[in-house]
Amino acid sequence: MRHKRIVKKFGRSTSHRKALMSSLVTNLILESSIKTTLAKAKQARRDADKIVTLARKGTLASRRLAAARLQQPAAVKKLFDEVVPMMEGRAGGYTRILKLGRRRGDGSEMCILQWVEKAATVSEPPSEKSAADQVSV
Repeated sequence: MRHKRIVKKFGRSTSHRKALMSSLVTNLILESSIKTTLAKAKQARRDADKIVTLARKGTLASRRLAAARLQQPAAVKKLFDEVVPMMEGRAGGYTRILKLGRRRGDGSEMCILQWVEKAATVSEPPSEKSAADQVSV
């Protein structure tokens, strides 16, 4: 029985599963959005949130740990230079899953895994216009 077992095995060996998740997270960082099955996206979301939390420390040790988990040096650079500043002020929940429906071939539930963008800053309310600028109708 799988009581309290969190990791999905996807019918793969441990090394194949780790390579799959590493590839999904690397592509998420590089492309900002990936299309995959719902089960894989849910597992990749956990790994992506953990790597962003690690990268938010900003230390050399965290950069080396991220480089060990990701497959491309460009992904590590983009993670620290673009993704982490974008997630400034968020306590977690760095990704979102948008469901797309079922795949035609085998009926798998498909979705898009993407970063949650930082909310647009609220600009100052417009100042009151002078009486000359207002046109009466």
